[in-house]
Amino acid sequence: MSLVDAFTDQSQKPQIVKDCCALIDAEVKDKGGISGLAIKAGYAAVKGIKPGFVEGTVSDLIPEFARVLEPIFADAKSQNKPVADFFSSNSGRVADALLSITDAKAARAKSGVAKGAYEKLRGTAKKNVEQAVPRLGRLIAKYGQ
Repeated sequence: MSLVDAFTDQSQKPQIVKDCCALIDAEVKDKGGISGLAIKAGYAAVKGIKPGFVEGTVSDLIPEFARVLEPIFADAKSQNKPVADFFSSNSGRVADALLSITDAKAARAKSGVAKGAYEKLRGTAKKNVEQAVPRLGRLIAKYGQ
C-alpha cells in the first residue's frame, strides 16, 4: 500500500489527524527559549482563529504531505530500512518536502492571522521541522505499513 493510500484511508484518517495534532502539540510544548516563546505564541494565535482550525488544516494537508513524503517512504522500503530511522537520518529532505507544501498553503491563506504567524516563524521552520522528524517518522511507520 502506498503512503498516500494509507494516509487517505477514510477509516483511519480521523485517528491520523488526531495523532498529527498530538505530535504538533508535543513539539510546540517542547520548545524552549525565546524562539520557543515565539512558536508557542504563534501556535496559540493560530489555534485561536476558530475551534478546530488546526485539525481542519491538518486534515486538508495530509494528502499533500503523504504525496511529497511518498518518495522518502519508498526509499526506506526499497532499502529495507526502518521507516522511522530512515526519516530521522533524512530529516533535511523530509523538512524540505513538508515545507514546500506549507509555503504554498501559507501563500494562499485567507486568514491574515495564520499567514502572519507562518511568516514570522518561517525563518526557523526547517530547523523546527527537522527536530520533529523523529516523531513524524514513528507516526509514518505506524500507519504506512
